Amino acid sequence: MANISDASEIPELSDMSADSSIKTPRLLLHCCCAPCASYVLEYLSPRYEITALYYNPNIEPYEEYAKRGEELQKLLSAAKYPNPVAILAPDYDNAAFKQAASQYADEPEGGKRCAECFSIRLEKTAQLASAGGYDCFATTLSVSPHKNAELLNEIGDRLGAAYGVQHLRSNFKKNDGYKRSIELSKQYSLYRQLFCGCTSSRQRWI
Repeated sequence: MANISDASEIPELSDMSADSSIKTPRLLLHCCCAPCASYVLEYLSPRYEITALYYNPNIEPYEEYAKRGEELQKLLSAAKYPNPVAILAPDYDNAAFKQAASQYADEPEGGKRCAECFSIRLEKTAQLASAGGYDCFATTLSVSPHKNAELLNEIGDRLGAAYGVQHLRSNFKKNDGYKRSIELSKQYSLYRQLFCGCTSSRQRWI
């Protein structure tokens, strides 16, 4: 499995650009929000042609979901990236999240509810990456100090194998990735939410 948790593990830009016949790999990047995406896009865009996938059916209420989506659009409009960055936003499907995660409503943060939520979002990413002919897929979720990168990688590896598309393992909080996301959020005046997304997390943090 490719690993992108450390800059030393990504091929040098010169390795990719020296031969014009080498196609820039296409990455479908699940983006949970603009602040987390800000660092990951900065870090990966020199090496990949990225489509930012905004698929987060866990975010409640819809107004909050829409606001975060608008902030991602704002970031992509303002930032300049070495390779093209597009955005893909499937329809809001909160019912799918509720159906899968409702039985874990009383679980603590980081427990079974969160694991189910990761699986829902990463499965959609893997499905779309496979169907769209992407070279690989990844998620911005591991930027957060509250997210278990090991668990995310386990889920991503399993789904990548199931859908026949490469999962890029990551721990973007390493090497001050979370700190850089805060700096970029200030630079682009991005909205930084106080909770992850679902009603359970909102009740805990607000």
